[in-house]
Amino acid sequence: MTDAQASASVVIVAMEEEAAPFLDRADRVTEVATNAHAVRRDLELGGERLVLLRAGIGFANATAAAAYAFYTLGADAPVISAGTAGGLAAGVEVGNVIVGSRYVNLNADARAFGYVLGQVPGMPADYAPDETLAERALAVHAGEIAVQSGAIGSGEAFVIADRALRLREDFPDVVAVDMETAAIAQFAHTHGQRFVSIRAISDLCAPDGTEFLTHVDDAAARSAEVVLAAIMAL
Repeated sequence: MTDAQASASVVIVAMEEEAAPFLDRADRVTEVATNAHAVRRDLELGGERLVLLRAGIGFANATAAAAYAFYTLGADAPVISAGTAGGLAAGVEVGNVIVGSRYVNLNADARAFGYVLGQVPGMPADYAPDETLAERALAVHAGEIAVQSGAIGSGEAFVIADRALRLREDFPDVVAVDMETAAIAQFAHTHGQRFVSIRAISDLCAPDGTEFLTHVDDAAARSAEVVLAAIMAL
């Protein structure tokens, strides 16, 4: 049985810095015990209800949060992966917001068995977003924030310059990289959940993490602005 928040949208972030913009804008915040690693807050914003899950970084934490959302709130609750990402493709700038057009697992390599690079055996080569959620996000007018569509790749290594060069060769259409989206996308695919990833560019895969640390708060705020606008339009 799902709880009374089943009609609420679910937003999954990895870090507290990515949760902060949602908490700052909420009219009311209620922390809910989960008996899990994820931290859950139920938010009220301008009459809308939102379940915010701070999952932790990486595939396992992201999948656990998606599973918690599914088994607690039900398959009808739309799920959004929000927060930051590294810009991989040429022309992407810090501060851009990427609405994922497809999601690929950068960790997966089963080409020896006839699968394409990025494809988990038995799974699709990539995962598509819910069309309505993606369309709503792309239609958001958020002042100076540039919102664009593009492929998002996920792996469990923070992408700096050397790795970025390899990924650009292996995944030439991937625009942005993070450490959670593809894991949530796979869970959503196998469980029939509506899903989209909306990530703001915090860095351009620089040689170290300095650029990310400089822009993480601003990028998180930009992602949250587009996410909230898209939710209000549903």
